[in-house]
Amino acid sequence: MVPALFIAHGMPTLVLETTPYTKLLRNLGLLLPKPKGIAVFSAHWEHPVQMISSAPKWETMHDFFGFPDSLYELHYPANGDLVLSMEIEQLLTMEGIRCEFNHRRGLDHGAWTILRLLYPAADIPIVALSVNPKLVPEEQYRIGKALLALRDKGIMVIGSGGTVHNLSKLEWETSGAESWAVGFDQWMSDKISVWDLEALFDYERRAPSAAEAVPTREHLAPLFISMGSADQHQSARLLHQQYQYGTLSLSAWMFK
Repeated sequence: MVPALFIAHGMPTLVLETTPYTKLLRNLGLLLPKPKGIAVFSAHWEHPVQMISSAPKWETMHDFFGFPDSLYELHYPANGDLVLSMEIEQLLTMEGIRCEFNHRRGLDHGAWTILRLLYPAADIPIVALSVNPKLVPEEQYRIGKALLALRDKGIMVIGSGGTVHNLSKLEWETSGAESWAVGFDQWMSDKISVWDLEALFDYERRAPSAAEAVPTREHLAPLFISMGSADQHQSARLLHQQYQYGTLSLSAWMFK
């Protein structure tokens, strides 16, 4: 069974950088068993209905502005996998989760930047899925749990987002982290490590500085989805933790 991952994607320029975090992601792709396919949930594809990509070939979305020209020259020419898309649709439907196919949308930066670091050859079929930030954590977890059987077939489930993601409080000149950001991440780490779902599902009331760390839910939703896909064994390992500009958490979790 391949592991599930939660990867913080940070700023789009992450894919251009050589840092301890990007080195970790590049090495991770080499060390893990190569998956037969990847189902990736990106915080940057929001939709009230669970969407499943059905594109045969991916177009790279440069869904950002004001960054270096070299970033817009990068592409991730992976293939889709219609058979996998249909299997995902069947699994979700069996659990009563409404879903629809989308064959037009490209691969947004929340997905392709981390995939380019993990698997730069772009030789693994990719199915992208949306997130609905209006769902409560239990519902996000249920979506992931519905896909648990995929991992037995060599399909990797990846959630791409960020535990602390507050763009309004960025500190451009710092390489450290705000104390409230660290406090929230530490609380999350403590609860994830022991799979304390009761506390995690109630993080908005229980976690310190939750409103500052998670002003909007879309970047945290992929974490609960990834965890749900590992519900069978409920084993979590924090692979890396650092910060960008004080309030962007760069964390990588592995779930088995």
